Amino acid sequence: MSEFENENMNELENAAETASETVEEITETVSEAAEKAAEEIVEEAPVRKAAVHMTASAAALNAEGEIDIRRRKPREVKQIKQSKISYERKKGLYGYGFVALWIVGVLYMFIVPMCQSLWYAMCKTELVNDAARQAELGMSGPGIYTTWNDFENIRWAFTVNPDYPKNLAASLGETAYTVPLVLVFSLFVALLLNDKFKGRTLARAIFFLPVLIATGPVLGVINGDMLSQGISDASQFSALFKTDFVQDFLQFMGLNNISQQLADTVSEVTSSILNLIWDSGIQILIFISALQTIPVSAKEAASMEGATGWEFFWKITFPTISPMIFANLIYTTIDAFVKSDNPVMQQVMTYIKQWEYDHASAMAWVYFAIVGVILAIISAIVSRFIFYQVD
Repeated sequence: MSEFENENMNELENAAETASETVEEITETVSEAAEKAAEEIVEEAPVRKAAVHMTASAAALNAEGEIDIRRRKPREVKQIKQSKISYERKKGLYGYGFVALWIVGVLYMFIVPMCQSLWYAMCKTELVNDAARQAELGMSGPGIYTTWNDFENIRWAFTVNPDYPKNLAASLGETAYTVPLVLVFSLFVALLLNDKFKGRTLARAIFFLPVLIATGPVLGVINGDMLSQGISDASQFSALFKTDFVQDFLQFMGLNNISQQLADTVSEVTSSILNLIWDSGIQILIFISALQTIPVSAKEAASMEGATGWEFFWKITFPTISPMIFANLIYTTIDAFVKSDNPVMQQVMTYIKQWEYDHASAMAWVYFAIVGVILAIISAIVSRFIFYQVD
């Protein structure tokens, strides 16, 4: 190798060593600058954190280069107050709150009078208005004075009063044929009104109309009790609702003298029909709602199997609505026993108007016990044939 080449190699080695030394110096300088910057950031960080929540005292401390250590304490977590009453208990209390007014009304207007009438049934009552008699009995004012008579009123109703047993038998006999007739008629009408035809809504309203209007003053007008309702000059309105309107019409036309038996028969038939329609409004509505619960798929399956309408009624419709038949049976029985034209109810109301609360209460409670026994027998027998669909 020549001297010229040796000199070049030495220069290159010297340049490489110089470059490596320069790189090391730059690296050390950068690392020192980075360390200083990191130290400055660490030192300034607490001051900046304290400055986030700046107050008057914290600002004074930050101005002096100190840190407000009060803001470094952990904040207290507020706990939500839990109710000592469970959610289910609250719902129960809300329910009692909603029915509280009803409970008060039942206690004051039903339970108390019922207990009072039971006491009257076992005592002899006397209406005291005379001041001397009040002082003699130790009463502070006019009222009803009661004396225990060892159930004498009940014996009086069956042994002394000749009308009560007759009226009781008449009420039982009338109910025996009225209840099945109302049930059959209401079910037949409900089957007709359940089909689709023009004017179906109007027909349903007509059959349910007696239920809406046979209350309060309207019922007094229908029964012809005009004076008690303040309608002394409106006697013509009650003729629209009279069940003997046909007989009056026959008499007006001069056909009443042809045959009294014919007139009596026509009057009895028309009276029964009008009373039947009048007493079937709620039953028809219940039967319609029960018929609408029968699924369409059941009818389609029955038609595919070739079942006739008669078979569909007895094998599908009747078992499906049997619970509503049972409900209507109980309702119709009670309604027949407590109607205003019931012989026993009329006799009880007559004695009440005469201020004989002891005899009226005794007859009413005996009647109530008999009706309760009849309802228990009906429920025990009919409930065995009721079909309850289980999902």
